[in-house]
Amino acid sequence: MNNPLLEVRDLTVEFANTDAPAVDQVSFTLSAGETIGIVGESGSGKSVSCLSILGLLPHGSRATVTGTVRLDGENIFDLPKKAIRRLRGEQISMIFQDPMSSLNPYHRIGRQIIEPAVVRGVSENEAKQAALQLLIDTGVAHDPADAEIRYRQYPHEFSGGMRQRVMISIALITNPRILIADEPTTALDATTQRQVLSIIKNLQADRNVALLFISHDLNVVRQVADRVLVMKSGKVVEQGRCEEVLESPRHPYSKQLIDSVPRETKKESSRMEFEIENDLIKLTQVGVDFRVGKRLHTAVDSVDLAIRYGEVLGLVGESGSGKSTIAMAINRLCRLSRGEIHLDGESIQKIPDERLKQFRKHVQLVFQDPYSSLNPRMNAYETIAEPLRVHRLVHDEREELSRVVELAEQVEIDPRDLKKYPHAFSGGQRQRIAIARAIAVNPRLLVADECVSALDVTIQKQVMDLLLQLTRSLDMAMLFISHDLAVIRYMSDRVAVMKDGAIVELNDTRSLFKAPQNEHTKELIQSMI
Repeated sequence: MNNPLLEVRDLTVEFANTDAPAVDQVSFTLSAGETIGIVGESGSGKSVSCLSILGLLPHGSRATVTGTVRLDGENIFDLPKKAIRRLRGEQISMIFQDPMSSLNPYHRIGRQIIEPAVVRGVSENEAKQAALQLLIDTGVAHDPADAEIRYRQYPHEFSGGMRQRVMISIALITNPRILIADEPTTALDATTQRQVLSIIKNLQADRNVALLFISHDLNVVRQVADRVLVMKSGKVVEQGRCEEVLESPRHPYSKQLIDSVPRETKKESSRMEFEIENDLIKLTQVGVDFRVGKRLHTAVDSVDLAIRYGEVLGLVGESGSGKSTIAMAINRLCRLSRGEIHLDGESIQKIPDERLKQFRKHVQLVFQDPYSSLNPRMNAYETIAEPLRVHRLVHDEREELSRVVELAEQVEIDPRDLKKYPHAFSGGQRQRIAIARAIAVNPRLLVADECVSALDVTIQKQVMDLLLQLTRSLDMAMLFISHDLAVIRYMSDRVAVMKDGAIVELNDTRSLFKAPQNEHTKELIQSMI
C-alpha cells in the first residue's frame, strides 16, 4: 500500500480562555487523488482543523497547536514560517466559502488568479496562459476569446457561482497536490452547486489532487467523498467509507445528522385547505426594473402571486431569478415599475409615508445572514425589545421585560443569555434572535429570505421546525424563500418556481415534486443532490 500524502496524528488546537479544545486529538490520512469529507455542526472543529494544518488560524487567537501533520513524511509543524508560507498554494491550496469576501473588489479577476503563481516565480505571461486555460476549464469562459474578456473583468461583474469558479482557478493555478474546500457550495443554488461540484471533481481527477471537503451538507458530501469524518465538539466520533457512514452510521451523533436532512414535507400530515378568496397578500402583474449603468434590467416581470392566510408559500429559483426582489417589493423596500401589491385588499403602494410604520408591523423580514442582520452593539435583549419600543407595544419596563423573556422562550433562547451580544452566540442562536425580533410585533406575514441556508443541518432543521410551529401558534402566513428544494419541500404548502424574473410554475408541494409541469422545474428537481 502506498504511503499517504498527508498524515494527521493527534491534532489538537486549544484557544486561550476556553474550557475545552476546539480540536481534540484528530487523526486521519489522505492519499493522492482521494477525497475525504469532513462533516459536523458549526463549532465542531471542521474548519479549525484544516486551517491549523496551514497555520492560518486568526491572528491574535492565541491558539496552541499540538500533534503532527506530515506531508510526504515531513512534519509541517517543524518547518520554519517561511517554508510554511511557501507550502501554502504550492503544495496545499484552499477554496473558501464566501468568494465575494475572498476576492479583492479593486483588482481584475485575472490579476487575482495569477498572483499566487507570480509570487512563486512564474512569469506573468506563463501565469496568464495558465489562468486563461483555467477560466475555460472551470466554465467561466467558453473559449480563448471569451477567457480574455473574463480575465479583465472585476468580481462584481460575476454571479456567485462564477466567483466560486474563479476561486477554484486561484486555488489550482499553482498545481497544488492537496485542495481544501471549506463549504464551497453552501450559498449556491441547486444547479450551480451541481456544476461547481462537477468542476471540482473533474479537475481533481485530471490533476490527481487530494481533496479535503468540509461541509455541513450530507447530500453534497455523499456525492463527492470517498471517506467521511464526522466531527462533534472537536473530536472525530466516526470515520469510514462514505456509503458505510451515511447509509449505516454507528455513532448516535452521525445518526442524528443524517436524520436531520429534510426529506419529505413536514406539513403533509397537518396540511390545511386554503380558500382562494382568503388572500392575505396578492401580487398582480408586478414588475421591477433596476437601472444598471445605462441599461434597464428587469428583475421581476409580470408576476401574479397570492399568499393565503395561515399558509407557507415556498418561493424557489436559481440565484438572480428575482426571489429576493419579490421579498423587497412585498416589504415596500423597492419601487414597483408595474403592477400592484395588496395587503388585505389595500394597495401597499398607496399607503402614505406616515402609515408605513404601521404597515411594516404587519409584514416582517428574516434575512439570510444572521451575522450581519444583528447590530453588534446591541445585546439580545435590546435587539428583541427594539420593535416593541418602536411600535409602542409595551407600557413600562416590567411589561417589556416580561414580553422579551416570553419571546426568547418562544424561540428557545435561554433568558439568562439575553444580556449577551451577537458575537457570543452561534449562527443558529443569532437566527433565533432575529426571528424573535420579527415576531415581536405579531406580524400577519413573515418573509423568510434564505434564512436557513447558512446553518448546519441539525440547526437548520431546528429553525425550520421553529418557524412552522410559530406559523401555527401565531396564525401567521409565511413567504419562505430558498434555493434549496429539499428545504422548500419540507416547509411549504404550495411552491412557486421562479426563472428570469417570472413565475414559471405554481402548485401544491406534493403535486409539484411528484409531477412537475415546467421544464425548468424538472431541471431543478433533477439537480437535487
